[in-house]
Amino acid sequence: MTAKLSLPLNSAMLTKDFIYGVATASFQIEGGADNRLPCIWDTFCNTPNKVIDGSNGLIACDHFNLWQQDIALIESLGVDAYRLSISWPRVITKSGELNPEGVNYYLTILDALKAKNIKAFVTLYHWDLPQHLEDEGGWLNRETAYKFRDYADLISQAFGDRVYSYATLNEPFCSSFLGYEIGVHAPGKVGKEFGRKAAHHLLLAHGLAMAVLAKNSPRSKNGIVLNFTPCYPESDTEADKKAAEFADDYFNQWYIKPIYDGEYPSILAQLPTEHQPDIKDGDMALISHPTDFLGVNFYTRAIYRTDEKEHFVQIDPPAPRTDIGWEIYPKALSELLVLLNEKYTLPPIYITENGAAIDDKIVEGVIKDTDRIEYYQLHLNAINDAIEHGVDIKGYFAWSLMDNFEWAEGYLKRFGIVYVDYDSQVRTIKNSGLAYKALISNR
Repeated sequence: MTAKLSLPLNSAMLTKDFIYGVATASFQIEGGADNRLPCIWDTFCNTPNKVIDGSNGLIACDHFNLWQQDIALIESLGVDAYRLSISWPRVITKSGELNPEGVNYYLTILDALKAKNIKAFVTLYHWDLPQHLEDEGGWLNRETAYKFRDYADLISQAFGDRVYSYATLNEPFCSSFLGYEIGVHAPGKVGKEFGRKAAHHLLLAHGLAMAVLAKNSPRSKNGIVLNFTPCYPESDTEADKKAAEFADDYFNQWYIKPIYDGEYPSILAQLPTEHQPDIKDGDMALISHPTDFLGVNFYTRAIYRTDEKEHFVQIDPPAPRTDIGWEIYPKALSELLVLLNEKYTLPPIYITENGAAIDDKIVEGVIKDTDRIEYYQLHLNAINDAIEHGVDIKGYFAWSLMDNFEWAEGYLKRFGIVYVDYDSQVRTIKNSGLAYKALISNR
């Protein structure tokens, strides 16, 4: 028997206008690498010791060929919406024009979704920067922000009225900090002098693209997706509290405050000059272009203590943890949402990613992922708590639709509510997927 997901009977999340969806990203599921330009993740995967299992995204879940089957799968789950990302190197040529073959691939998918009354939530950038742009400096090159604007301009015109919602970027923290500061994600650059500069150009790209989307696609809901890992002090000492506050400004507020307040956190002044971003006149006004929604991705929290050499140091996460080693602490989600709502004047919020890596086993065709069901239950309740505290939350997307290429972890970690056998490419809905379907259909 499948465990169920349930919410209080009076929950706003049980109304038909609350959107439930599933989410994926192009590089993680598509494959079809021969039909696009190389991207930074291709290069990263080809660099020894960067991806734990030595794998790559050349085939992934072969969604490039199996997309019809996958859309039927999405429809079978009864969801209202599908969050997908566009592969920039699939739709734009090296000379900066639309690639008709790549564009048509997505047009067919968007038309199929529309025919099934599934809302398309399109992310324009989910980390797969064309390699030729990285060769020119990538996100350390201010010009990349304008290349992104041009891509957003062309693709939003091509998609017409097929898209319910556009997100400019997914998790600029990961692109800038993980990719350009500590180097555990593509392009693998390491240096504190790089991270904030890359982040600024990403946020500039967001602002430039928002102006284009407002012009080309005024009826879609246009915004950005940010990830948050709330920062907690290890103890009640003032020193630990200050360490956690600095970490929060560095990892979380750095990406949201420029968008809604038009400025970076005050810790900017405490950073060495060579670590600070290159801000030009008018940049903050561009970055703070109004958004129709804010996408919030949440998985876990982090705990910090003071340190003699650094502003903070993160301690190992306590149990219980998911298979990727992240603490399960749903209270942090409701506290985060309430705090953001108090701190900023926000548009409506969508929880655009939330989920758990579990060490799934398929036994006689069944995946009893009870721990994942419990994770979803706890976090749906946390979102309900935030709504009851006045936070305007319009929807929830389970991460992810299916097991996939999990970046630096390769294929070792499974986040899907659908199990993928990577040898046969057979998909099997897990018990969590069945429970999610039951929650949605019982509204």
